[in-house]
Amino acid sequence: MSHDYSLDSYSFELPEDLIAQTPSERRDASRLLVVDRGLGVSGEGRFTDLPSLLPEGALLVANNSKVLPARLLTKKPSGGAVEFLLLTPLPLIEPRTGSCPAYPSAGQDGEKPEASGGWREADVLGLLRSSKKAKPGEVVTFADDLALEVAWRGDFGHSRVRLHWRGDLQAIFERIGHIPLPPYIRRPDSPGDRARYQTLHAREDRQGSVAAPTAGLHFTQELRRELTAKNFGWAEVSLHVGYGTFSPVRAADIREHRMHAEHLEIPEETAQAVAQAKGEGRPVFAVGTTACRALEGAFALTGDIRPFTGWTDIFIRPGHPFAVVDGMLTNFHLPGSSLVIMVSALAGKNVLLEAYAHAVRRRFRFFSYGDAMLIR
Repeated sequence: MSHDYSLDSYSFELPEDLIAQTPSERRDASRLLVVDRGLGVSGEGRFTDLPSLLPEGALLVANNSKVLPARLLTKKPSGGAVEFLLLTPLPLIEPRTGSCPAYPSAGQDGEKPEASGGWREADVLGLLRSSKKAKPGEVVTFADDLALEVAWRGDFGHSRVRLHWRGDLQAIFERIGHIPLPPYIRRPDSPGDRARYQTLHAREDRQGSVAAPTAGLHFTQELRRELTAKNFGWAEVSLHVGYGTFSPVRAADIREHRMHAEHLEIPEETAQAVAQAKGEGRPVFAVGTTACRALEGAFALTGDIRPFTGWTDIFIRPGHPFAVVDGMLTNFHLPGSSLVIMVSALAGKNVLLEAYAHAVRRRFRFFSYGDAMLIR
């Protein structure tokens, strides 16, 4: 087996104190490591240095999906704790008129919303954890306007449930939900995470992610204005980041790993901007692995740069022929993760691992709230 396909070869030593638990004081105050594809580390700076480090005329493509406070917490009447993390992207939920088994007098299936007390329902996927394993048919109430009914339980908490709610589902999650911080941030979410674990370009109508597209967290409005003034382009895609982004690669031969699927949308204006940049020889830089996955995933499915809406389960690994992305802004990722493997495919595996070793020596901050890397 080629060394590039061995999962063990993507591991590295990472001191735990380098895993950022909180964001930097300012978004653009994070450090920036500069890596040239196939060559190696070429410099260090601050994220505010970005306009002077990008190739002339580069087009930046960012993910505008917004993180939903998708983690719900409650207790059963017995006192046992229950946690539910919604995995179906909110914009893809298809509500229908329904009833709520927690409030059986509120209405029956098939009645009009006003006749059923306004109850709506939809079948969704999520992670369900409880002190005592919930069984199919069990009902869990989170608020007087939101409950779920367990339909199916799988491994590692994966479940199919029927949500029952009244009113605006997005508003309910905003009211009672918690920001789903990554598992390596070992603290409860705080009010500050509502703002900081969210990019400033996230769109309200694209609120479907359960993890932030973290490379975008470093951008401020001031930096965006400076990039525009210096004739750098900006375009956006929507890829709803799933919890599978944190799933470990378990196959010793990474070619046997099967990626989770994520929903993406490339609008007409973005497809045109990317096609124009490629036609004019200007480089396309993905702001993060999710934007890269959207662009390369859509191209792999269509063979062209065009508007696209659908799902991708692309696994970008060494040997991948990058058809759209020329460079990337990204944070530092977990050892042995699919994201480290993806970034290795772009930068070159040895270059990437040497850059990570450099970052550890220089005490860069890792993961979602950490520092950034520019691969050009």
